[in-house]
Amino acid sequence: MGQSCLAPMVGGALLLCVGGRGWYQEWCSPAVLMEPGDAVSIPAGVKHRHGAPADSWFSHLAIDIPGTEASNEWLEPVSSAEYEAAGK
Repeated sequence: MGQSCLAPMVGGALLLCVGGRGWYQEWCSPAVLMEPGDAVSIPAGVKHRHGAPADSWFSHLAIDIPGTEASNEWLEPVSSAEYEAAGK
């Protein structure tokens, strides 16, 4: 997957790792390692990102929880330095 954009979930979401290794990171917080079977509940409005470390792959299910009059909003791209720092 590589680098991603930051995004807030308007209605919240559930992220489930089904294979490989990945990470989940809320804005201004340390990244959390995810392995198969791990799940993260993403609260509504929380700016976050998720992806695979540079040396792995990450297969996941992302389930959006609908919000009233909600839509997705993609924010700024994650820089190479931010991406590389997440897996450390």
